Amino acid sequence: MSLIELLWPAFVLSILLVFIHTVFGLEIIRRGVIFTDLAIGQFAAVGLAVSVALLDGSYQTLWTLGFALLAAVTIALSARRVVHVEAFIGLLYALGIASMMLVLAQSSEGMELFNKLSAADILFTMPEDLPKSFLTYGGIAVVMFVLYPRTSGIMKELVFFSALALTVTSSVQSAGVLVVFSLLVAPSYAATIQKRFNPLYFAWAFGSTAVIAALFLSYHFDLPTGYSIIFCVVAATLVYVLLKSEPAQTLEE
Repeated sequence: MSLIELLWPAFVLSILLVFIHTVFGLEIIRRGVIFTDLAIGQFAAVGLAVSVALLDGSYQTLWTLGFALLAAVTIALSARRVVHVEAFIGLLYALGIASMMLVLAQSSEGMELFNKLSAADILFTMPEDLPKSFLTYGGIAVVMFVLYPRTSGIMKELVFFSALALTVTSSVQSAGVLVVFSLLVAPSYAATIQKRFNPLYFAWAFGSTAVIAALFLSYHFDLPTGYSIIFCVVAATLVYVLLKSEPAQTLEE
């Protein structure tokens, strides 16, 4: 079996992950609430930890989605009620990671579960795993491109954060919290630096290239796949941003 035949499901899933996360990442950067996805992802991980560590994996998706929606609705409501929203969301993230660690402390496999929840191994994704991802992310894309632009006010906030929660619920289970955060922010950040191409198309191409390079790196050197993705996507983004950004102008005295 050739390398492509072995890894093509992981390539397809990676490209799907990059696409759906850049849709949200560009909006998150525009809003200036970078911790949003990390907080929602962390709460999704709490739900997943509860299922895996305390309930032998029962109702995994239900617990994960429930906690993700709890964080999403809290953020949506807080966006119009509190000052310094980013600080509020940062504290929500801290609460989420503390809660997850307290749950995992009840399991003898706590550290192994922590590593899986932070950055999972998607290298050997099976073909039968892909239809569910296509349906989930395809439905979310329809919501974001068709329904979301037609809403306003608090309904617009609820649609956005609920769709983000559903995305993160699926992605955390297959990729992990830190991978989700990297894919949400890094390619979209790179896309905002350039002005030549459509930001969504650029972020998708940029992120997909970095993720595919990470999969090859992980396979050939037997490295953790999740952390390889984080390293490649974040490193490529930082280098690109440093090279493309214009020097900041200093204030004249």
